[in-house]
Amino acid sequence: MLSLKLPRLFRIDQVPQVFHEQGILFGYRHPQSSATACVLSLFQMTNETLNIWTHLLPFWFFTWRFVTALYVTDIWNDSYSWPLFVYMGTSCVYPLASSCAHTFNSMSKNARHICYFLDYGAVNLFSLGSAIAYSAYSIPNVMVNTTFHDYYVPLAVLNTIISTGLSCYSRLGFAAGEAGSFAPGKALCQAGRNVVSSHGKSMVWGMALAGHSQLSSCGWRFTPKAGVPVCGGDRPACYLCVLPESPHPGLLAPSQQRPHRVLSRRTYLSLPRFLEIQKPGLCKMLRVLAFAYPYTWDSLPIFYRLFLLSGDGAQNEAALYHQKHTAMTLLASFFYSAHLPERLAPGRFDYIGHSHQLFHVCVILATHLQMEAIVLDKTLRREWLLANSRPLSFPQIAGAVLLCLIFSLSNIIYFSAALYRIPEPELHKKET
Repeated sequence: MLSLKLPRLFRIDQVPQVFHEQGILFGYRHPQSSATACVLSLFQMTNETLNIWTHLLPFWFFTWRFVTALYVTDIWNDSYSWPLFVYMGTSCVYPLASSCAHTFNSMSKNARHICYFLDYGAVNLFSLGSAIAYSAYSIPNVMVNTTFHDYYVPLAVLNTIISTGLSCYSRLGFAAGEAGSFAPGKALCQAGRNVVSSHGKSMVWGMALAGHSQLSSCGWRFTPKAGVPVCGGDRPACYLCVLPESPHPGLLAPSQQRPHRVLSRRTYLSLPRFLEIQKPGLCKMLRVLAFAYPYTWDSLPIFYRLFLLSGDGAQNEAALYHQKHTAMTLLASFFYSAHLPERLAPGRFDYIGHSHQLFHVCVILATHLQMEAIVLDKTLRREWLLANSRPLSFPQIAGAVLLCLIFSLSNIIYFSAALYRIPEPELHKKET
């Protein structure tokens, strides 16, 4: 009889620091999971399972709406509907990218970063899709054909490029710009300062997961030829080299233990640190800023329409959906930045109810409300807009999307390439 073996789960102290989530103590997957293990984890309760499904299921819903709209529209002859289709297409891309990022982010440290780089790019592509739809259907009457209207979409393109770069930078910091640079974790740094052996005129630094007082229990010894400490014994928790993240018990077999790079004290102290590990608060602030300011720019016509105008133009049926969308987006931002409720009760919301799951739900509801508002604006304002507004042409729409894709992908490739100049620890095997 065939049986399905689900991957083993780990505690927070068993995975490298780069995989840690604030307030989440249990349910971590193996930090070098295979693609198969990642897919199987969709059907296992981990701390990522609901993060995946809260965007994977809405992806199919938005795809159904997109295909239905295409089916009932003469797309080649109805240029008025082109901005809507661009928006609906991008609303399918970002949930898919997000669910894939949360599915495969445990394959390795580099894979984790790259998955989220692509996720950030997809979010910013959706931001541009929103701007194109707002420009075509939701911009207030008094702004139509003004200078602001003319530059609204081009500046939205620029915002997406800057935002993608800033959000990627928030994960790596200055380490992204330095070849061969890598950042040991705090535990390694502290232990390394305590484990020093002399080798000629240079200073050799040993690194260990445990503190200096625990080194003897890990079986440290010196090789007679080079005088280099290596890890022996049963606990594979020690390294003599500086690694990007501390290795952890159960991830490296004793047979795989061997000396690695030896760094001088000066070289070690000059190594840059990942911004995400060194300054997590600054990292989160930069990432929130990276997403907040494109949203603010895109929403300026809506804010003007909701709060500064009065009369029938501002009070139509679509305005109510715009108000609900704004409120839901603010709620999503709160969950994303506050890490509540898990920050108040670590370990209680590891699988169900933590802030990122609530953030996902709020984002999807906000997108649904936004889509309803845009469809209503497109329908209710069609005659007036066709008579008074200059519609976006196909070259304008395609050019904006293409520029966003090219420069955002360039940002992603640059930061991804930087990761491969940063050595990773060698683990025993992938979790299958």
